[in-house]
Amino acid sequence: MLIGIPRESLDGETRVAVTPETAKKLKAQGHTVRVESGAGVAASAPDEAYVAAGAEITDRAGAFGCDLVLKVRAPQPDEVGLMKPGTVLVGMLNPFDAEGLQRLAAAGITGFALEAAPRITRAQSMDVLSSQANIAGYKAVIIAADRYQRFFPMLMTAAGTVKAARVVVLGVGVAGLQAIATAKRLGAVIEASDVRPSVKEQVESLGAKFIDVPYETDEEREAAEGVGGYARPMPQSWLDRQKVEVAKRVAQADVVITTALIPGRPAPRLVSEEMVRSMKPGSVIVDLAAAQGGNCELTDPGATVVKHGVTIVGETNLPALVAADASSLYARNVLDFLKLILTKEGTLKIDLDDEIVAACRVTQDGQVTRK
Repeated sequence: MLIGIPRESLDGETRVAVTPETAKKLKAQGHTVRVESGAGVAASAPDEAYVAAGAEITDRAGAFGCDLVLKVRAPQPDEVGLMKPGTVLVGMLNPFDAEGLQRLAAAGITGFALEAAPRITRAQSMDVLSSQANIAGYKAVIIAADRYQRFFPMLMTAAGTVKAARVVVLGVGVAGLQAIATAKRLGAVIEASDVRPSVKEQVESLGAKFIDVPYETDEEREAAEGVGGYARPMPQSWLDRQKVEVAKRVAQADVVITTALIPGRPAPRLVSEEMVRSMKPGSVIVDLAAAQGGNCELTDPGATVVKHGVTIVGETNLPALVAADASSLYARNVLDFLKLILTKEGTLKIDLDDEIVAACRVTQDGQVTRK
């Protein structure tokens, strides 16, 4: 199979879909790997490293002209025209971008959006959302520590004692858990909140305090227990009380990390302007949901602003700020997915009886297949 890896052209995108490590493995499987010159430079992978791994260096047209094209982000409109009909495209193609998917379908491209992989055990090794969210949670805390003009850990010095920073994490998914773990390593005092009370144990296992909201009705208790290992949506009465408790903690916080995202929808508002006003001067908010509008009412996507004395970071692509490791993890996700669509002989085989393949397929035979 002729496999192409173009350089990402989206502004600020520094990751690459195949690293020299995974290029070597693809070459060992009998594939021809063609990497656009400079594709991995921003991720600390120069052309020479790919050549040493057995890959060929080519130009843009050469990378997009392959039978199988591997990308990080969905191709730009002009890039779609560089691919021939029948090309198989694998990447984070944004399955909720109807216009983009229609463009791929019209070009006769068979597209696989890795974000659409089901959350099942067999798909964990190709879960791009988790691998990249892990990095985002880590980087969010590092950015917060840089912007915050005080220490994170408590320090006892000859000049007096410096108090530990108080960090509040809103949203305890993969990114939130990594943010808690990183802030803990830096010595902060951490509290965390989530609409799923079932994550309390995970939060406490990392050394943080869960912002607990007592149950007042049987309905609330039953919802908190969940079904089949999954939490159910909490009643509005509980959510209203949770909002009050979170507002109290935010007012006391030095750093707030927000991570709540709902695929295909605007980010839920967790931090209002009134809550920002209540924070101490010099406090920092890092909004991981900035790309989808932000969890904070005052977030400016793609920019860092100061409002009411609070620094609000609206960086929209945190994994790209840790390009080497982000690319390494993403490339391994891609490699594991390719095992499902490539035979040992190196030919393409799209088995729609495989639930992972079926879930990720978004375009084929001129049609948008995403439901």
